[in-house]
Amino acid sequence: MRASVIQIAVDQGESVESRRRRAASMVQDQAGADLVVLPELWTTGAFAYEEFGQEAEPLEGPTYEAMAKAASDAGVWLHAGSIPERDPDGPLYNTSLVFSPSGDLAAVYRKIHRFGFDKGEAVLMGAGTELVTVRLPATTLGLGTCYDLRFPELFRGLVDAGAETLVVPAGWPERRRSHWTLLAQARAVENQSFVIACGTAGTHAGVPQAGHSIVVDPWGEVLAEAGAEEEVLTVDFDPGKVATTREQFPALKDRVLGLQPPRRP
Repeated sequence: MRASVIQIAVDQGESVESRRRRAASMVQDQAGADLVVLPELWTTGAFAYEEFGQEAEPLEGPTYEAMAKAASDAGVWLHAGSIPERDPDGPLYNTSLVFSPSGDLAAVYRKIHRFGFDKGEAVLMGAGTELVTVRLPATTLGLGTCYDLRFPELFRGLVDAGAETLVVPAGWPERRRSHWTLLAQARAVENQSFVIACGTAGTHAGVPQAGHSIVVDPWGEVLAEAGAEEEVLTVDFDPGKVATTREQFPALKDRVLGLQPPRRP
């Protein structure tokens, strides 16, 4: 299976429409890949809080339309990163969209863990409540977004739901880049899953981005890692390695804590 991870640069000064066209072109260039991944909030920048409200769009808005077409044109499964979604009946959400190779919407994931503590995303956006998996021909994706990476229980829940490849788009800051790499490897090892983590390059509202998108195998080995600048990271991997790893080293079967207690007869 081939994955192309698009580490797009998000810099203030470029219009959202221009960035949308550029991202669509980059996706279309990945024809031949099985899965293409974009980062978190690439239309605005993950730290450009003041733009969330003005650039928020409905679920089936212009980014949805552009990414559906790009997926169809390239014939790829596309995790289109995330957008600031405006729910007509509620708050904003940090929402991920996944499209099939025919351009059909395959999944929607609203970010559960919002970053910012008492400001930014944490107060401007609502929290999602549902774990989301997507079945591809060769593997099942489990979806998380950026700050979610710090919460292992989310990914264990995805594995319990059948996930074999964990996909994490992000707008991770450069000053905590060491955490990004460490946590991506930890989530891979503890869940015996592939992790595909897609970051951004550039600077979001004065916050330099970490870049360094990364693909990790179920043993924690880094299969590919980007640098700090905009690039497309392409990696071939064998989804069957998940089942092999779990058979050779069946640690998940030894879980005790976090499991549902048995029902009394």
